[in-house]
Amino acid sequence: MTFHLNFKSCLKLIHGFSSSLENLFSFDRSGFERHKRGFYQKDRDTRLDGKLALVTGASSGIGFAIAKGLAQRGARVCLLCRNLQKGTEAAAQVIQETGNPSVFTEELDVADLTSIRRFAEHFQESKVDILIHNAGILPHEREVTHDGIERVLATHLIGPFLLTELLMPKLKAAGNAQVITMSSGGMYLQKLDLKNIQSDHGKYDGVVAYANTKRAQVILNEQWAEQYQDEGVTFSAMHPGWADTPGVRTSLPFFWKWMKTRLRTPEQGADTAVWLSLPDSHGTESGKFWFDRELVPTHFFPWTEESTRDRRRLWNLCTKLSR
Repeated sequence: MTFHLNFKSCLKLIHGFSSSLENLFSFDRSGFERHKRGFYQKDRDTRLDGKLALVTGASSGIGFAIAKGLAQRGARVCLLCRNLQKGTEAAAQVIQETGNPSVFTEELDVADLTSIRRFAEHFQESKVDILIHNAGILPHEREVTHDGIERVLATHLIGPFLLTELLMPKLKAAGNAQVITMSSGGMYLQKLDLKNIQSDHGKYDGVVAYANTKRAQVILNEQWAEQYQDEGVTFSAMHPGWADTPGVRTSLPFFWKWMKTRLRTPEQGADTAVWLSLPDSHGTESGKFWFDRELVPTHFFPWTEESTRDRRRLWNLCTKLSR
């Protein structure tokens, strides 16, 4: 196969490589320490009193750190957890560590469409100010949910799509609501692959399935922004860098062993998600991708860019599989 690149494409390619290397060496703890020097002091004191925030996968890791960070700023925080007991214990710990009593847990398996519909039907709050899609998995073997959806796809894309759509009336009612999706820098090397979005062709590779759905999350974030641009809801996607979490330790043990002294803390990984939750932290930017409170490109390499047709197909796929 032969590739023909014009001068403009070559410049873009060179810029992509240099930018990717620069960001790659910013993903660790030292990168966060450098970047935080530019964080605005005023943001440290911004409060979220009276705001209701929902965080999926909040019983441990970055999700727990997000819940804690929001509670420290006075928000009412609902931990959406698959394991109700672990979620309840995590909520109690957040209350103890922050002194904010307005922290509670609801049972929700984001990979289970029935669980999502049950939660949305019975959730009595009239408005939701902040919805953070944080739950994530990286399994070693392929699993299929009882809805017939590969579990990584269900967890990262189809479940969050359905949850957002069902909560949209409550998000609109809040006025200036924020929907934040925790993606990953791992998507930078991955082009959207809809032909194998269910990971049912060839040998299963959990890392590829993970990266493919993380790429899809970023595209969906842009589509949400277009779909609801006049509805008072702001959509943001972000990646946390390399953080030391239970998920990384169990799913990527060799990576964790190699990088453990340089990994970010869960709080550092959670920082941008908490910051995006603050009113007016990032203006009216919607559909953008963030890293350490800064806008970053969604592509470094031209070969990862998806077609307009595939973008339409992704939205249609989410709609079809979430029915």
